[in-house]
Amino acid sequence: MPDAANAAHTSEQSAGSKTTTELQAETTPQRDRYDAVVVGSGPNGLAAANVIAEAGYSVLVVEAADTIGGATRSAELTLPGFIHDVCSAVHPLGIASPLFRQWPLEQFGLEWCHAPLPLAHPVSGDQAVAVHQSLDATAEGLGSDGPIYRKRLAPFINAAEELLAQILGPLRWPEHPLLMTRFACWGWQSAERFARRHFRETPTAGMFAGMAAHSVLPLNQCLTAGVGLMFCVTAHAAGWPLPRGGSQRIADALAKRLLHLGGEIVVSRRVRRLDELPPSQAVLFDTNPRQLSRIAGNALPSRYRQTLERFRHGPGVFKVDWALDGPIPWSAEACHRAGTVHVGGTFEEIAQSERSAWSSQPAERPFVLVAQPTRFDESRAPRGKHTAWAYCHVPHGCTVDMTAAIEAQIERFAPGFGQRILQRHTISPTQLEQRNPNCVGGDITGGVMDLRQLFTRPAARLVPYTTPNPRLLICSASTPPGGGVHGMCGYFAAQAALRGPLAETGRHGQ
Repeated sequence: MPDAANAAHTSEQSAGSKTTTELQAETTPQRDRYDAVVVGSGPNGLAAANVIAEAGYSVLVVEAADTIGGATRSAELTLPGFIHDVCSAVHPLGIASPLFRQWPLEQFGLEWCHAPLPLAHPVSGDQAVAVHQSLDATAEGLGSDGPIYRKRLAPFINAAEELLAQILGPLRWPEHPLLMTRFACWGWQSAERFARRHFRETPTAGMFAGMAAHSVLPLNQCLTAGVGLMFCVTAHAAGWPLPRGGSQRIADALAKRLLHLGGEIVVSRRVRRLDELPPSQAVLFDTNPRQLSRIAGNALPSRYRQTLERFRHGPGVFKVDWALDGPIPWSAEACHRAGTVHVGGTFEEIAQSERSAWSSQPAERPFVLVAQPTRFDESRAPRGKHTAWAYCHVPHGCTVDMTAAIEAQIERFAPGFGQRILQRHTISPTQLEQRNPNCVGGDITGGVMDLRQLFTRPAARLVPYTTPNPRLLICSASTPPGGGVHGMCGYFAAQAALRGPLAETGRHGQ
């Protein structure tokens, strides 16, 4: 089967240019001065710009690429008519985001597609754990683990909005102390300890390992149980939907809302120095910490710049997209009804894969996250054809081609998969960073999210979105709450700007 990795870049540029034309993005600013400028048009940058524009300030978003979106871009990566998500595909934190829920993004073209099952986790042969949006239906399929699964999850699902509002933000005094104390009681543990203590059934433990592996940490590290619990909660509380038409629709909806509020967007304008930006009261960076350090230069103290340069990035991802002649032929019936399939087997297998991502060599049998959007969104492929999206965690900046290993894992649970491949497109950690500089070494979480760096990202400050220069702020996933398409990093950074430099100077750009 042909590999479309080299040919797809032109296709991506073409698809991106069409999108930005539809959004009326410009290549030069329309004003001489703005209240705020946002560097980067990922979900956090667009969220920050929306919050600032909604408060009545003039705001400009500056994007280096020729299309907006950051981690929410879509493009014809393989064959004409096959729309693939360049980075993120499934969005449990998007639909659950406290910020996005406030905004009528459906009026700006965003429509969520829900599969009958948020997740399936094949174990062996035709056996798979089916994670329904219904907690009870899920528990019924977990055998002897059903009662304890229901007992542990029910309190958090019943208060999911309150829980996620607290988790998706910086460290602060909780509005619901009893709820957060209960969550912390279990969430601070390692996934390994939590699973060993609570689950007796091999399939249940394997499913929980897949949830916890979204932390991109070894599963014997503390806090990984909290990540596993959070993803279980989102599956039951709101589902794991896909945006109809591709993840680009999230960025498009945020951009259209921003333009509706009077904001501006310019593309194809790479920023290397602060003096390349129009004058403004505040500049918010939807960039990685090192980019902020290098663009700001002497506008930031040298000690703070050194802290930014030392910011730790974790493992990368190796990603494959396929154009398929038919749907993935899973052996387990549940996998045909799921938007996301976690392919990795038992807890021990997944734990070994995640440990390998922190070593010098990737796993021979990697844990693979698979999305199959065209089962539930026919707009992404020609009639009768399908797309699939998958990645695995690999060491930071890894150069090993993981295509065969990923496809072997899928073939393990879907015999005949390889015969359905019409075209594939691969993205290595290095290529991912080239497409999106925020993904340093292929790291899609904006930096290691362990105990040392979860709330002190990118530096230990009372308000982590601020810098020693009150005019400069950072709003990327390298700030709390970290990775995921939820916009909350942008929201909290915008609030800091509204309380700080914008409040002190007032509106100038309107």
